[in-house]
Amino acid sequence: MTFSVHGQAVSRGIAIGRAVLVASSRLDVAHYFISEEQVFGEIQRLRYARDAVMAEIAHVQQGLQETASMEAHPELTALLDVHLMLLQDVQLQDGVKYWVQERHYNAEWALTSQLEQIAKQFDEMEDPYLRERKADLEQVVERMLRHMRGVASPVAAPSVGAPESSLDPVDPLVLVAHDLSPADMLQFKQSIFAGFVTDVGGKTSHTAIVARSMDIPAVVGARNASLLVRQDDWVIIDGDAGVIIVNPPPMVLTEYGYKQRQGEVERERLWRIKNTPAVTLDGERIELLANIEQPADTVPALAVSAVGVGLFRTEFLFMGREGKLPDEEEQYRAYRAAVEGMHGLPVTIRTVDVGADKPLDHNRRDDHLNPALGLRAIRWSLSEPAMFLTQLRAILRAAAHGKVNLLIPMLAHASEIQQVKALLARAREQLDDRAAVHGPTRLGAMIEVPAAALAVRMFLKHFDFLSIGTNDLIQYTLAIDRVDETVAHLYDPLHPAVLQLVARTIAECQAQGKGVSVCGEMAGDVSMTRLLLGLGLRSFSMHPSQILAVKQQILRADTRKLRAWAQAVVDSDDPPSLMAD
Repeated sequence: MTFSVHGQAVSRGIAIGRAVLVASSRLDVAHYFISEEQVFGEIQRLRYARDAVMAEIAHVQQGLQETASMEAHPELTALLDVHLMLLQDVQLQDGVKYWVQERHYNAEWALTSQLEQIAKQFDEMEDPYLRERKADLEQVVERMLRHMRGVASPVAAPSVGAPESSLDPVDPLVLVAHDLSPADMLQFKQSIFAGFVTDVGGKTSHTAIVARSMDIPAVVGARNASLLVRQDDWVIIDGDAGVIIVNPPPMVLTEYGYKQRQGEVERERLWRIKNTPAVTLDGERIELLANIEQPADTVPALAVSAVGVGLFRTEFLFMGREGKLPDEEEQYRAYRAAVEGMHGLPVTIRTVDVGADKPLDHNRRDDHLNPALGLRAIRWSLSEPAMFLTQLRAILRAAAHGKVNLLIPMLAHASEIQQVKALLARAREQLDDRAAVHGPTRLGAMIEVPAAALAVRMFLKHFDFLSIGTNDLIQYTLAIDRVDETVAHLYDPLHPAVLQLVARTIAECQAQGKGVSVCGEMAGDVSMTRLLLGLGLRSFSMHPSQILAVKQQILRADTRKLRAWAQAVVDSDDPPSLMAD
């Protein structure tokens, strides 16, 4: 029977093959009580499993060092480090011990019970990137459970989960799983699988990040795909549309086979323009920058000839620290690594965008109904001036090693701007007092609150450049939670109000001779490239994997012919109808 399953499109391309199923190792965990005499033994089992997983990850990391040319090296290195950190997390370890010692749960039950406790905290987080780190915790637990059961990695061999499978070794294979860990993804790259589908995950989940970096067709967040698809089913993975077609009829199979070949030709064509300057037909030079989340992400950024980093998210340094925030030296080393990694190209470092709803201190909880409107981003930084000064000093010191731009998120008030500038001046004074070397920085602001877009002239009096964060700007303009499934369909980058705010910001920056970029999802969406060019945007910042596709659109564009059309789109009551022209 033919049917389709819809998920999230996170990595472009088409994959066609026979399904190899991997069931979640948490689907059948034994639940029983143990005696007092068994407590020590159960805790030892947990320790052995943790140590085995840590050794496994260390082995994978060693393999990465020996194969430094692999496309996904930076992403996998960072994600494996996160997994090692989680394995040593005090809350996970102490919580599991509690369930064993006080409640007398067996080891597996204790492990999954503590997982559920911590997972609830991740679910309450507003930031989608941090919230989806719950998947990393789940995979750490799954790997421990596998070792306790003696089960191998799900992608270690094509026949995993199907010893009686009738798979033909000649047939291409696709993996269908509840989720995949970073270590699994490395083995995936070295295996014969052509694509994968996972039940869970989102556009910022690690599986999506790695899939994009490897250019592997993938669909995540497909809910019950691993339960609906049967072993050996023929499956089409449409990574462009976020659709999985199971047991397609011959005509559909032929059609997608043609699309697959077209996609392969297109990818080869895109790589040919890697070193071509991003210049429009009418001679407008466009700046293509990379969004990165770890210092190692500079490698894929340079691989696609990004001319700098337009957004370096610093949240990774602050996650899961149990109240112990990174000190100045740790931050300085990370920022310096990113700056030096770009070999003289500019790096825009955004100050931390977390808040009281983020896992900085599990003893401090946000009881507000809507954390998105609470103490987050710059609001949180200004409420913790000692922490903010530490980060500012680290960034200023890193600026001595290359071109650094300092970007402040979620500003809305003149008073906030004044506080930021005062603290920045104090950070410089503190460095001077101890004769610490530091460098100059350009100061920029994120435009992601409607109030900031409407007050853009006031912002330009204080900042050297602006960066439009379209993800939050759309969310706040339309008063919707973009991660709430019940209203996700209302998340519309082409809403007239959103376009007017974007157009207003770009136009005002041009009028005052100040730089402006777009660093949200709109920047990497090729369907939006011509519109943004027509509105006067000359600086785009996006995930490195999106740069070449956007560059192709730029090389084919004539901004002179796009201006009137773009303005008509902004002025229209129905922008999508004009975008389709």
